[in-house]
Amino acid sequence: MSDLTGKTIAFLVAAEGIEQVELTEPWSAVEDAGGTPTLLSTDGGEVQAFHHLDKGDTFTVDAVVADADPTWYDGLVLPGGVANPDALRMDDDAVGFVRAFVESGRPVAAICHAPWTLVEADVVRGRRMTSWPSLQTDLRNAGADWVDEEVVVDGNLVTSRKPDDLPAFNDALVTAFAG
Repeated sequence: MSDLTGKTIAFLVAAEGIEQVELTEPWSAVEDAGGTPTLLSTDGGEVQAFHHLDKGDTFTVDAVVADADPTWYDGLVLPGGVANPDALRMDDDAVGFVRAFVESGRPVAAICHAPWTLVEADVVRGRRMTSWPSLQTDLRNAGADWVDEEVVVDGNLVTSRKPDDLPAFNDALVTAFAG
């Protein structure tokens, strides 16, 4: 397994609507590889995760994205859930953070509906990507080459379709974050 010792990985989420397993499993993968995950959100306090449409657990926010500098982190994870990326793409601070992160060349991993935030940040043009199938038109219209695959790595961008793809997604993001 790749070693993330000494690396800090940002997990960016909105205040609610995060698909819990798409937060907790990559978080555990980062910790298991020796990295330090940090929860960023649009608001302080706690965020509400979901198991599809049912409320899940709450998680304590480590930092508000408006106060965070992308250079503080070695990698970025964007968990899915429908409401989560929809809210993130409406937040200028979150979109600016994501854009700066992708443009820096450091690795970004997005699963399920999370690529909506990448579309809003205008960083998908010319990129080969996957996502939850309902996003394929949005991604293609934004200039991405959408494919239906378990996990896609295109340069510094790792994308995956759904919770069933988490084992492959986690392996790919840990490898990308390890450099």
